[in-house]
Amino acid sequence: MTKERKIVQGISLIGFAACILFAIWGWRSGVLTSQEQLEALVRSCGAAGIVLFVLFQAVQVVVPVLPGGLGCLAGVLLFGPLWGFVYNYVGICMGSLAVFAVARYCGKPLLSLLFSEKTIAKYSSWAEEKNRFAKMFALAIFFPVAPDDFLCYLAGTTGMSWRCYTAIILLGKPFAIALYSLGLTVVWRNFIALL
Repeated sequence: MTKERKIVQGISLIGFAACILFAIWGWRSGVLTSQEQLEALVRSCGAAGIVLFVLFQAVQVVVPVLPGGLGCLAGVLLFGPLWGFVYNYVGICMGSLAVFAVARYCGKPLLSLLFSEKTIAKYSSWAEEKNRFAKMFALAIFFPVAPDDFLCYLAGTTGMSWRCYTAIILLGKPFAIALYSLGLTVVWRNFIALL
């Protein structure tokens, strides 16, 4: 494992640990078990809370700290179904565009730095045919079944145009984000009801 890969994994691990500590604090303080306390916390942050959440969603696409679905759940719990979806969508789209730019600038060596060889081998055949990749990429972005973050990085190393990529992200992400956001919200509420 290269030094750079260890650094990236270290950053992800620190971010994940910070999220766990926040979750423990939220659980013990009641913020994560009481909708009223959660809403009070969000209101106390004002517009800064919204900006920080959107930036967190964007950054976590570039350097994955949590599974994307958990960020979507947090958005809905913090801001409600409509605004949570909107803030999730804006942050994730910003992050996805940043990923494309970074991959376009750094090229294929970046993939080996961030992802396993198994993942790269599994999806790199998609990139061999320009038209096929765009179709497969669009389907993967629309349906939340593939590793979106990796595929966004991979797209940046192909000949896909900015225009095509942006259209796929802006049109394909809403369905997957809504599915994650609302589906995980139902699971979370059922889990809390059991406590």
